[in-house]
Amino acid sequence: MLEYLSQPWPWYVSGAVIAVVMGLLLFFGKSFGFSSNFRVICAACGAGKRVPFFDFNWREQRWNLLFLVGTVLGGWVSEAFLQNGQAVQISQATVQDLQALGFSAPRGLQPEELFGLEAVMSVKGFLLLLVGGLLIGFGTRYAGGCTSGHAISGLSNLQWPSLVAVIGFFLGGLITTHLLLPWLFS
Repeated sequence: MLEYLSQPWPWYVSGAVIAVVMGLLLFFGKSFGFSSNFRVICAACGAGKRVPFFDFNWREQRWNLLFLVGTVLGGWVSEAFLQNGQAVQISQATVQDLQALGFSAPRGLQPEELFGLEAVMSVKGFLLLLVGGLLIGFGTRYAGGCTSGHAISGLSNLQWPSLVAVIGFFLGGLITTHLLLPWLFS
């Protein structure tokens, strides 16, 4: 069983699991979104006493905190017990694109030149992660949710703002991949 779990699974397995989870969430009247956990944690820590945005009944969102804990725990379990020592499997075209930007093919989950300790401790790497994190945080708040919330939960609820947000996510990804990354790392 452990050997089966440690192998890459077909893409359609995750699609089916997402569909089942979304069906259950819709049935129970819940919505999914990972970034909403930040608001729940701040409210649970008492931020609602000073900031009205955090003044709500956070206990109704405890299930989402369990999802957060499960995600972190699941990542740790998969890294500690299910890792087979192979690098992430990406297409040869992606490897060539990475090499054109000066990155080696990932030996783990991501290129070391971007996310390795040496890169993170450099001024450029630190600033990239800091600015990127701030932009993601701002964008998540401005868009009213994160990619998972809009693309999975919002689209399954047929919400027009989620469709607009998902289109924006894809356009932002394309612009970043084809214009911003080559400019930053040329």
